[in-house]
Amino acid sequence: MIIKAKATMTDIKSRLKILSAFFLGLILAMAQSLSAEEKPISDMGLEELMNIQVDTVFGASKFLQKVTEAPASISIVTSEDIRRYGYRTLAEILRSVRGFQTTYDRNYTYLGVRGLARPGDYNTRILLLVDGHRINDNVYNMAPIGTEFPIDVDLIERVEIIRGPSSSMYGANAFFGVVNVIPKRGQDLNGFEVSSEAGSLDTYKGRFTYGGKIGKRAEVLFSGSFYESQGQRQLYFKEYDDPATNNGIAQNADRDRFQQFFTSIAVGDFSLQGALSTRKKLFPTGAFGTLFNDPRSYTVDTNGYLDVRYEHVFQNHWNVFSRLAYDRYEYRGDYIVDYSDNEVPLPVANKDFTLGDWWTTELGLRRNLGERHKLTVGSEYRGNLHQDQFNYDLFGDYVDQRKRSQTWGVYAQDDVTLLKNLRLSLGLRHDRYQAFGGTTNPRLGVMYDPRKGTTLKFLYGHAFRAPNHYELFYGSGFTFNPNTALKPETIRTQELVFEQYLGTKYRISVSGFHNRVDGLISQQLDEDGRITFNNVDNLDIKGMDFELEGKWAKGVQGQFSYTLQQSEQRQTRFPLSNSPRHLAKMNLRAPLFGGRLIPGLSILYTSRRKTLGEGYASGFLLPSFTLSSGKFLKRFDVSISAYNFTDRMYGDPGAEEHRQELIPQDGRTVRAKITFRF
Repeated sequence: MIIKAKATMTDIKSRLKILSAFFLGLILAMAQSLSAEEKPISDMGLEELMNIQVDTVFGASKFLQKVTEAPASISIVTSEDIRRYGYRTLAEILRSVRGFQTTYDRNYTYLGVRGLARPGDYNTRILLLVDGHRINDNVYNMAPIGTEFPIDVDLIERVEIIRGPSSSMYGANAFFGVVNVIPKRGQDLNGFEVSSEAGSLDTYKGRFTYGGKIGKRAEVLFSGSFYESQGQRQLYFKEYDDPATNNGIAQNADRDRFQQFFTSIAVGDFSLQGALSTRKKLFPTGAFGTLFNDPRSYTVDTNGYLDVRYEHVFQNHWNVFSRLAYDRYEYRGDYIVDYSDNEVPLPVANKDFTLGDWWTTELGLRRNLGERHKLTVGSEYRGNLHQDQFNYDLFGDYVDQRKRSQTWGVYAQDDVTLLKNLRLSLGLRHDRYQAFGGTTNPRLGVMYDPRKGTTLKFLYGHAFRAPNHYELFYGSGFTFNPNTALKPETIRTQELVFEQYLGTKYRISVSGFHNRVDGLISQQLDEDGRITFNNVDNLDIKGMDFELEGKWAKGVQGQFSYTLQQSEQRQTRFPLSNSPRHLAKMNLRAPLFGGRLIPGLSILYTSRRKTLGEGYASGFLLPSFTLSSGKFLKRFDVSISAYNFTDRMYGDPGAEEHRQELIPQDGRTVRAKITFRF
């Protein structure tokens, strides 16, 4: 990587103003030209009102409903969005929506939601689902969103982002929200599909997929993908700028590769879904005290699951849904450390290994009780067969934790129509853990439509996150100390949402939220300089977000969102690290030449963030551009993308395991992609 002088905050603000003015001016010009005769909703007839497109969501209440009726603030990202804006990972999809941010430490990608992005947290405060199947593992509770996410993004039909606590439906980890990834089905492809792509940093990816219907009631999809990237050939870290550590330059230590397999089969009321992925990543940061500039340090993550579901509506109008699933997660890491007590190095491979496997069963019932009630009840059981952690090297064993546990939960939700334009959603779930007992979490949503096209939501929720086995029991003797006294952290959320449809082309969403977090589990350094986890933080998080979306004639679409947030420790009123005050997102795509070419522009702005070293990571503006083919190529899809095309050099805050205050990110990169169907 070529190190450049950092742009000043004035430069960033200047670029932001120019790009914002250009983007908003373009939207206004298109709005004026394409909707000059747009009528207000109050003047529309019934047929015109029926043409107003309102997205639907499944993950908010475990049944399909309009986003205006769901007890949450919702965003939907479609397969068309993924293709037209060139999103390469689930992380890039999520950071494009309002209130979300990502951090990359050149090994894993971490998700921040509405002002909270704690260093060292493996996305444990977001519940990640694939078609309703829980992906968070049973040792770290990690939600993998980078290249470690087990499903190819090209197989995603849509992503549902459900903000706010959802422990009333899902239990642990649905702390700040739920992300439900809906894969494509066999009938969505109806044939073979082959995809190939190449890009900067010697990056290559390939995919082979088949999907189709078999007879009248069955459909099948299977897919395999591979990916390899050499990453940055050279990365400079000033904290290691010494001749003994190659003057701070890590060489050929950023490689990333994965293999993924996915299948789904549906026959009548039964469906089977399975995934298997393995990803190996070299990390160049010298994290956890490893030897700097040694490419032998790496991590491997393997995820796999099988999920069998049955759903049927009986003649008495009871809808029965059930699930039986088996999951397995393996983590393996080689950490090259120097055990020498003199000037002669003694490199030793410290081995870290984790095995988690578990089975889950769920049974739920749903029924409409008259015209005003939709009742959902269910139970869920999880048997953790292995929650094992090991750490060793040729000098001894340092961690040997072999655990088993079980959890269960029962839940109920009643959706009541009080008036034609007034709805109430009441949810409650009780969970019981062997480690600390039971916890009960409610959710309340009041949805009011004062007029056609306008919805007001008042949302209240309570959620918890149980300490995971990594936080409780892992103690390597070198870098970590366990803490078996950890308690669950809790959150109480109040949110007011205003959603407005302006004609058939515009949608406005405004939210104000206040989150009170108690007993937040955070990394700390003990008196011996080792990392430990403690219930140390009580937080106040306040903010608001705004989103404007436009859909015009001829496929022109645009979106702008802005989030203002303030995250503080309640006792000291100190701001949280890695929590930007401002987030802004802009997307625009406009077909050209009768839809033959479709340019897509996305712009991301993140304000400065506090680091663990009490400094600040400067704000940054990242524009990306994708040009994709449209209608004129029937069997082919071709696209070329340029990410961070202004080549902005910036960094993300490091965690306690890093010597670096800032981890440098990629500058300008490009990708070319071609997909062929037959």
